[in-house]
Amino acid sequence: MIIDDWIHVAAGTFILLSLVLGVDSPANPLFVSRYWLLLAVLVGANLLQFGFSKFCPLAVVLKKLGIPATRSPKI
Repeated sequence: MIIDDWIHVAAGTFILLSLVLGVDSPANPLFVSRYWLLLAVLVGANLLQFGFSKFCPLAVVLKKLGIPATRSPKI
């Protein structure tokens, strides 16, 4: 997987996690606090600013960890 793939996986995971932990409903036994919904707001705001600036803090971290930025060409 490349950096873009990891960013999508992380964003989706954080949004789903914040919804599971932040939505108060009788059918949700995992509810912790409505403040978890702020995580979804932060991830959404980061995705929005990435659309304009092409800067993502997670991409910087993943690059330092050695995750490739592009797929290697298939021969």
